[in-house]
Amino acid sequence: MAALASSSALASGPGSRLESLRSRPRGPGVASFFYYDAHFGRDAVKLLPGEYFAHDNDVLLMTTLGSCIAACLWDARAQVGGMNHFMLPEGGGPAALGASGRYGSYAMELLINELMKRGATRATLEAKVFGGGQVISGMNSLNIGEANTAFVLDYLKTERIPIVARDVLGSAARKVCFLPGSGKAMVKRLACTPDDALFAPQRAAAPERAPAPAGGTVDLF
Repeated sequence: MAALASSSALASGPGSRLESLRSRPRGPGVASFFYYDAHFGRDAVKLLPGEYFAHDNDVLLMTTLGSCIAACLWDARAQVGGMNHFMLPEGGGPAALGASGRYGSYAMELLINELMKRGATRATLEAKVFGGGQVISGMNSLNIGEANTAFVLDYLKTERIPIVARDVLGSAARKVCFLPGSGKAMVKRLACTPDDALFAPQRAAAPERAPAPAGGTVDLF
């Protein structure tokens, strides 16, 4: 982790990359909380529920998950990647509501389309998947994290996008960081989570960690 923190960080003053990121036009659902992360020594973007972000440089993408899912997609050939953060598998009701990044079916298409605009192709994408924890007590009959996890795994299988690493399910909240230029992902287990604003009560996270399958890495921090 020291090597990551010591890499050349850009200043966050006027004229910096942060100012450039803040000033560029953004479509609906594109993350807009930009800051300098002192821990990693990098310019960073914080994703809130329903948001996504893609870039071809190693700006740090960060989000916090409870039952939500973050899919990190990366194209090694194009050297471009991105992350989304969705709350539920699919939306019902009015079309405007269903076409929201809060729902996985739309969030995945938003991210993939943005990556393709930056030179990625579906055939060369790979995925790292995080979240889906059951962090709320007494929700056994409605396990949103399990439903979110099942959705994203099935979606990626259908789209033939290989999952090279994952850290999902269990009862832990997670802080996830992703570097879209290199495809590097990092995860930290949290004692509690502010995720899922619809459900205020949260439970303490368990220490166990699901293993990542061969072919990809997820670093702890």
